[in-house]
Amino acid sequence: MSGAFSLSVQYASEAGGLPSRAQVRRWVAAALEHPAEITVRIVDADEARALNQDFRSKAYVPNVLTFEYGEIGQDASGSNVLGGDVVICAPVVEREAREQGKPLQNHYAHMTVHGVLHLQGYDHIDPAEADIMETREAVILKRFRIPNPYA
Repeated sequence: MSGAFSLSVQYASEAGGLPSRAQVRRWVAAALEHPAEITVRIVDADEARALNQDFRSKAYVPNVLTFEYGEIGQDASGSNVLGGDVVICAPVVEREAREQGKPLQNHYAHMTVHGVLHLQGYDHIDPAEADIMETREAVILKRFRIPNPYA
């Protein structure tokens, strides 16, 4: 990671097995390459569906949404600070972890890292960009002894 960051973790879900603020902080720190101000909000299906509909015109419940605000200022050293929100849908993450046979916390780590990489401009629409993003995710997750989610 390059530079400091501020993080707000919001829990808007009563789901079990949610990651701790400390876990989310470690995952965000590992994925960040720039100073940033980030909110990670863990939500239920209704909120995720509404956000996906309102902001992306998509009528389904996503696992993670990223809202990039771009450069929102500079830190004390003069580095640009990125701003954004990462919204993670607890019931979808839980279902996917179960279907994929992986520990729930590993999947929360993956979705957090995935969202933070999107915040920094990574994407997976184009196959070449997807390879770069997926490789980056796998390298970050390996630090936490989490297997490559794409293997």
